[in-house]
Amino acid sequence: MSPRSRSRLLAFVFAASVVALLPARAGADEASRAPTSRQDPLAEKVVRIEPVAKVELPSRGDLAARAAVQQVGIAYHWGGESPATGFDCSGLVRWAYRQVGLDLPHSSYALYDVGRPVPAGKLAPGDILFFAGLGHVGLYIGRGRMVHAPQTGRDVEIVSLAGSSFGASYVAARRVTSS
Repeated sequence: MSPRSRSRLLAFVFAASVVALLPARAGADEASRAPTSRQDPLAEKVVRIEPVAKVELPSRGDLAARAAVQQVGIAYHWGGESPATGFDCSGLVRWAYRQVGLDLPHSSYALYDVGRPVPAGKLAPGDILFFAGLGHVGLYIGRGRMVHAPQTGRDVEIVSLAGSSFGASYVAARRVTSS
């Protein structure tokens, strides 16, 4: 077949395809306008795409607070920073943040210089709480509560700030994560 004949044949096939589609489209348009007793079952199907609710992943602060909460019941040990040896207050904070890849100092005074200040009304889980004299710290866990390693002879515990002496001696909070 010559190239000219081939071109004509392709043009004819294309034109025939277009013409074949036109009556079907026109018939479909007319059928959708004309009332009939028989409806196309697909024509009534409406697909609604609902927006997906935004799912927020826990922040590093959330995860550090959760890690600290899991240590409730571990004995206080001055200088301790592991579940195996026990925790002091800053050791618990340091250990919890190590679990989420952040290395913090093991000193309540040094922790006070890390991160940025957070107003009391804007506390989020994982914020480090400081108390009178800066000699004690805890991790805020939400709903007005903190987890901390209180003192020799006691275990890591969760306390309500309002229902304890810690609420009255609260000084400041620092956020060491980006969220």
